[in-house]
Amino acid sequence: MESYTLTVLLLLLALATSAQGTQVGFYSTSCPQAESIVRSTVESHFRSTPAIAPGLLRMHFHDCFKTAGPNRLLRGYEVIDDAKTQLEAACPGVVSCADILALAARDSVVLTNGPNWQVLTGRRDGRVSLGSDTSNLPRFNDSVDEQKRKFAAKGLNTQDLVALVGGHTIGTSACQFFSYRLNNFTATGGSDPTINPTFLPQLQALCPVNGDNSRRITLDTGSPNRFDNSYFTNLRNGRGILESDQKLWTDASTRAYVLGFSVGNAGGFYTQFGRSMVKMSNIGVKTGTEGEIRRVCSAVN
Repeated sequence: MESYTLTVLLLLLALATSAQGTQVGFYSTSCPQAESIVRSTVESHFRSTPAIAPGLLRMHFHDCFKTAGPNRLLRGYEVIDDAKTQLEAACPGVVSCADILALAARDSVVLTNGPNWQVLTGRRDGRVSLGSDTSNLPRFNDSVDEQKRKFAAKGLNTQDLVALVGGHTIGTSACQFFSYRLNNFTATGGSDPTINPTFLPQLQALCPVNGDNSRRITLDTGSPNRFDNSYFTNLRNGRGILESDQKLWTDASTRAYVLGFSVGNAGGFYTQFGRSMVKMSNIGVKTGTEGEIRRVCSAVN
């Protein structure tokens, strides 16, 4: 398995974010086994249900964007609950659910042959979850300008946007989120012209008119279970599943990043993905005496 550990870069990022109260090894004294407990829990669940890997990665992304409703579509809650139960037994009231999720997302990427990075920990859990916050989450049909606006509102730039959306190299989407591209998309009744003509019949067969809109299709048809850069090659070839993803190639402001991430052995993508995950995971964190350490992750204390 090929992985890239971000060392000097992440040390610099840790210093830059230390004022927020997060740091590498936050639990080294208070709960030294915290990261290994999370890792072993994720590994155990992954062996029986590999689909939890993209679920945990998406859940961390959704959590950082402060969303509620769309999380109903995600998988992996049982993994977080399992890890929390074990951590409460080992170190009661010490490790936050927010940190468990950040660690589990990283471990999920590693388990699918993706990059490794050091996770800054020390977050505390919030006491409020609002359904109205779902508007912050990028949507499957957003324009690139709208995607950039939503990411910029969280302190993330265009390079972060393209790298983080690259997390779609693992996971699936339901037909309901892209089938509208396949038929009657244009005024003349044609399909989305950005879809590769040789790829279109495959998608139409998977998601036929009046078919099961809940059927799930892999987002990366090149290597659906491996975290790599073939997702970006797909975009270059008109094989992006979601409209918002394919627009990253057709829009001049993001095309260069897609091109750069698609070439070579994925090292450039891996490095930027780890860097962007660190930035994202520090969006609006609560530290110190803010928030709480939940006893059960599904509810406030």
